[in-house]
Amino acid sequence: MVKATKAEKKIAYDAKLCQLIDEFTQILVVAADNVGSTQLQNIRKGLRGDSVVLMGKNTMMKRSVKIHAENTGNTGILNLMPLLQGNVGLIFTKGDLKEVSEEVAKYKVGAPARVGLVAPIDVVVQPGNTGLDPSQTSFFQVLNIPTKINKGTVEIITPVELIKQGDKVGSSEAALLAKLGIRPFSYGLVVQSVYDNGSVFSPEVLDLTEDDLVQKFAAGISMVTSLALAISYPTLAAAPHMFINAYKNALAISVATEYTFPQAEQVKEFLKDPSKFAVAVAATSADAGGGASAGAAKVEEKKEVVEESDEEDYGGFDMFGDE
Repeated sequence: MVKATKAEKKIAYDAKLCQLIDEFTQILVVAADNVGSTQLQNIRKGLRGDSVVLMGKNTMMKRSVKIHAENTGNTGILNLMPLLQGNVGLIFTKGDLKEVSEEVAKYKVGAPARVGLVAPIDVVVQPGNTGLDPSQTSFFQVLNIPTKINKGTVEIITPVELIKQGDKVGSSEAALLAKLGIRPFSYGLVVQSVYDNGSVFSPEVLDLTEDDLVQKFAAGISMVTSLALAISYPTLAAAPHMFINAYKNALAISVATEYTFPQAEQVKEFLKDPSKFAVAVAATSADAGGGASAGAAKVEEKKEVVEESDEEDYGGFDMFGDE
């Protein structure tokens, strides 16, 4: 079998990328740092069916995207180019973006702390017996980890933050973690950005629920209403508040002057005779209590009926069989 040349490989890659762009409208841009070939193969198998994983050089991907946009007029795909930075890959999918993102996250594997690696998380060594013999105490002394000898083995006394997030792993830290059998880091494809039919957004958007969307929509409506009221610009959201404020102003003028209108007459009557407020409150309380009284009456009536039925005789015999 004749091995393909570099030029032929580039042509085949360009054709495949353009085909995927035409076929799929949703793309996940994922970081592939420290992801091995076996792990990547497992991810491909897990997503097989409605998703395709494509890796490649950024320059090649950018070139293919640019040429495809020029040939097809699909300018929306150009929004993908700024995202092709670093060690990234593309996941083309027709499935639910959130579900695909969660499926990708399942394929993380543990990894040891290698020298020179930037720690993605804090590494804390918990207290306890290490199983190491006393000759290994030099590792702990270099890292200022308090230890004691217990039953012929080294025991860590207190929790120690060995590596902080963002720091590079040193040779001593890497050697100690290897001796303790600790694989503190886990790596896999990490979704960095989401492309959906020309739009690009952060993967955090995929975690939003319907309640979150309703809450954000309500907050936006509140801001629009506040702005409209501040500049006296009528909008559908601000209209009810404007009508209420106008009614309040007209009512204030009516109360302060002899001018009146039907909606203000009852208010004026209450202001002239404040005792009517007490009458109105009492009537409201009575209405509310009336329902409860009626319910209590029905219960009492039902109770009386039950008692009467208990007192009935049964053909001249009482309940105990005596005449």
